[in-house]
Amino acid sequence: VQLVESGGGLVQPGGSLRLSCAASGFTFSMYAMSWYRQAPGKEREWVATISGTGGSANYEDSVKGRFTISRDNAKNMVYLQMNSLKPEDTAVYYCYANSGWGETGWGQGTQVTVSS
Repeated sequence: VQLVESGGGLVQPGGSLRLSCAASGFTFSMYAMSWYRQAPGKEREWVATISGTGGSANYEDSVKGRFTISRDNAKNMVYLQMNSLKPEDTAVYYCYANSGWGETGWGQGTQVTVSS
């Protein structure tokens, strides 16, 4: 399982960013894909998950209505569209793959900083 995130950066409060995660080395459509984040001094926390088909998605309460997870199985890509960003969204964002039968993988992370 290989995952490479991109799209992080510095954005002002209220702004938007779109994170991307390129996947390889596994049958992408058979894996649920998730985004996690880790702020300085805090535990890594779950943000959102999308099913293998893309037919269902779930979100952590603080990002509901602001973030959207999506995937393109033809391109082996998963995305996180982040709108109405807040300073508390500042974190390193990680892509995570889960087969459901014990095979998992993490990306290296991409930094998102929300600041004026």
